[in-house]
Amino acid sequence: MIPPSLQYLAVNGVRYAVFVAGDGPPLVLLHGFTGSSSTWHPHVARLAQARRVIAVDLLGHGGTTSPADPRRYAVERAVPDLLALLGQLGANTFALLGYSMGGRLALHVALAAPERVQALILESTSPGFLEAAERTARAQADKALAASIENEGIQAFVPRWEALPLFASQTYLPAAVRDQLRAQRLTNDPSGLANSLRGMGAGIMPSTWEHLGDLRMPVLLIAGALDKKYAAIAQAMAERASRAVTVIVAEAGHAVHIEQPDLFEETVIRFLAPELEDMHLEGDIAPMKE
Repeated sequence: MIPPSLQYLAVNGVRYAVFVAGDGPPLVLLHGFTGSSSTWHPHVARLAQARRVIAVDLLGHGGTTSPADPRRYAVERAVPDLLALLGQLGANTFALLGYSMGGRLALHVALAAPERVQALILESTSPGFLEAAERTARAQADKALAASIENEGIQAFVPRWEALPLFASQTYLPAAVRDQLRAQRLTNDPSGLANSLRGMGAGIMPSTWEHLGDLRMPVLLIAGALDKKYAAIAQAMAERASRAVTVIVAEAGHAVHIEQPDLFEETVIRFLAPELEDMHLEGDIAPMKE
């Protein structure tokens, strides 16, 4: 395996931090809000055995630039950034995996450049809001949250973020895992996080519900059984995307890759393995036992 490396690439006037490991067909990884490419480091050893793993720090996160203009974070700017960045890395076609916010962006990439996305994996991802009232309410909530991040600072924001009901299942993680996750979140620039919400929050990004039927590549939808909202969303998405399969992982909440890492890796690897292309994946998966 080619040794992992952290690279910095200039794309459309901003600097992106990119973690690259392994050799073979590219697998691009997009983290969620408050995350970074380091989110995926625990999974590199297995995923990079047969793939060239490319993990990107999204705008306002990790080592990537945090532009002062929230409009620079918009999906209409972020999608061309990613496609250009991957072109610089020679990844003209690739499998694409996105978690939460990164999953929403991955959906837009797949719809904008279907000829380049060979397979799409979405973990705990929503295509957005169908109702205008819901979109407006979420946009207002994200605007208020963005202001509080800037006014109160990252040290005050992170504990509040971790206390959201969405992450309740993470309280059962080992202390070392929770400490590492918090330390990573604290490294983010508060202005970058705030502008990410303003420019690419769930209430701002255009809904892709009506376009799910346009996806022609194989699609894997992963959600945790304890995250009932996103498990239901995954099932609803599968009804609209003709080549989608859904995997609901038991004893996992919103961040399946953190709460059930072995099962997460096994599910992704099986889905991407050409010789297992026709293997039935859909359904519930129980956690592995020692």
